Amino acid sequence: MADLNKLTASGIAEKIASGEVTAAEVTEAHLARIEAVDEKVHAFLHVDREGALAQARAVDDKRARGEELGPLAGVPLALKDIFTTKGIPTTVGSKILEGWIPPYDATLVTRLKDADVVILGKTNMDEFAMGSSTENSAFGPTNNPWDLTRIPGGSGGGSSASLASFQAALAIGTDTGGSIRQPAAVTGTVGVKPTYGGVSRYGMVAFSSSLDQGGPCARTVLDAALLHEVIAGHDPLDSTSIDAPVPPVVEAARNGSVRGMRIGVVKEFSGEGYQAGVVQRFNESVELLRELGAEVVELSCPSFDKALAAYYLIAPSECSSNLARFDGLRYGLRVGDDGSRSAEDVTALTRAEGFGAEVKRRIMLGTYALSSGYYDAYYGSAQKVRTLITQDFQRAFEQVDVLVSPTTPTTAFPIGERVDDPMAMYLADLCTIPANLAGNAAMSLPCGLAPEDGLPVGLQIIAPALADDRLYKVGAAVEAAFVDKWGHPLLEEAQSL
Repeated sequence: MADLNKLTASGIAEKIASGEVTAAEVTEAHLARIEAVDEKVHAFLHVDREGALAQARAVDDKRARGEELGPLAGVPLALKDIFTTKGIPTTVGSKILEGWIPPYDATLVTRLKDADVVILGKTNMDEFAMGSSTENSAFGPTNNPWDLTRIPGGSGGGSSASLASFQAALAIGTDTGGSIRQPAAVTGTVGVKPTYGGVSRYGMVAFSSSLDQGGPCARTVLDAALLHEVIAGHDPLDSTSIDAPVPPVVEAARNGSVRGMRIGVVKEFSGEGYQAGVVQRFNESVELLRELGAEVVELSCPSFDKALAAYYLIAPSECSSNLARFDGLRYGLRVGDDGSRSAEDVTALTRAEGFGAEVKRRIMLGTYALSSGYYDAYYGSAQKVRTLITQDFQRAFEQVDVLVSPTTPTTAFPIGERVDDPMAMYLADLCTIPANLAGNAAMSLPCGLAPEDGLPVGLQIIAPALADDRLYKVGAAVEAAFVDKWGHPLLEEAQSL
């Protein structure tokens, strides 16, 4: 049973479809793993044991009736606690929604259920997805399975840690400024931010609506592609959803090759602040791409240097608007409603107690940036920079097929190291933010371990909008080359729990 946890998602699905194992056995194995190790990791906020087993038995019943099973039927998945799930809690990592049980499923959740993916439960995250370490969760931090004293990335650290600790075969994250890719990088897993609008945001609690994007997390490129195909596609319930065919991501992952492709290396994704081991592994990855038949092109995107500043004006501005709905009057936490206080007083008391320090910081920053007399100087200027970044990407993609960079400037840092230094924390997203501002597709996959600390390093691949398949084509080629060179997936070297 324990060996079932180490299988790939595609491998699990094949065994279930062939009758070698049942979906219920696979789910039980993962639930047992959660029970055994999650006290140390704290990847999950809520485990839906009965619901997961019921979904698994339904898959087994389908197979017994001779019905055709989908490519991920019966595969256990960990779901970031930012998607509404009918009948089980959705907290977004915040006390203000502690215990709230939604009356409906997000579109992404509906698609997972329709594909017979088994949802194990909801994973820990930075409150309202605001953070780069999962230390901002109201329910305590998640620990990195490679080193339990270090962060697993953020805001989706629970999802990435569940994969790295073999508690789930697949996971779902969301990416506003790197919150799928950055956790993937520091946990040695694969994470993909699809093209903005490629996966429905209906039922995903909003942080920054023009940047937020749900996406797949997995331990292999193919598994990520299979999950991507399940959750992607047009949704009329989401006004930002793209009405276009899903790119052929699974085909690309099965036939990965970079021969004849032009790969761009951006000058601005280097310099001061990058850990030596990260740079070393990235340079080796670039050389590997050359060996695989790609042409490497060095280019400059000068506006990328302004991306971090622009992001931390745009995202807080949108968050200050989105989080206005949490007023203590309609749902969630309510403080001070004793009959003697006004609605305004109740709202103020509820927000003071319900929101954490980072959420309050970003609401205040965003409200200030949108205020009269400052809108043009701050928010308006940030949007102009966003346009310049988009134009830099457009010029770059006229010269190359994809861009590559380190996913993060450093490996996983110790828990607590940057809690009192917001600027140092924000720098963890230095390489990932530009793709969100432009709406491009991007992936992180493992590219080795940093020699100085033995921790995973991520390689980021960025593709044009609606060219998500290029991520998988390049990612699969790199992954296969790494396995050929070192004989085993890097994840097997992770700390034994």
